[in-house]
Amino acid sequence: MRVISGTAKGKKLKSVPGDSTRPITDRAKVALFDILSGELEGSVFLDLFAGTGGVGIEALSRGARRAVFVDVEPKSIHTVRANLQATRLADRGEAIRSDSFRFLDRTQPEAFDIIYVAPPQYKGLWLHALDAIDRQPGWLAPDGMVVVQIDPKEERGVALTRLVEFDRRRYGSTLLWFFEKRGEQAGR
Repeated sequence: MRVISGTAKGKKLKSVPGDSTRPITDRAKVALFDILSGELEGSVFLDLFAGTGGVGIEALSRGARRAVFVDVEPKSIHTVRANLQATRLADRGEAIRSDSFRFLDRTQPEAFDIIYVAPPQYKGLWLHALDAIDRQPGWLAPDGMVVVQIDPKEERGVALTRLVEFDRRRYGSTLLWFFEKRGEQAGR
């Protein structure tokens, strides 16, 4: 696992010990960041269920102003911090050890330009996270987006009030699903 582009291009990232995480494949990561390329410069990025932090670190490397990494596992947070140090991006990244749902239950949400949701597979956690963001629209900046990474087998209909799908892309066993606030579609 490595940083693909930007200021930390080519830097190798440590993996979280054990098999509790599922890092995004290079193919899907390249495609994701091709899609996000016009949105990253100066953005504030939230990496929920962060694992190694590879996606948020890629965002920082490509110009995001700040990234917040949230994971409940101490090994993941330790790995994110080590990867931020190794890529020399620690001054723009914050690793928070918290359950992602507790984090999203805050009464004073911070507006993020991009929220990346990639929880453990086959537990429906992605849907609960999307619902939590939908209930508290303050998590998402006015022109922001939510990106959900799931296995296509996990896909199901979602009933959202404030968010709407604007794109979805499949790369083998990875589905990237994009949402934005209702009424924001004209900008994409």
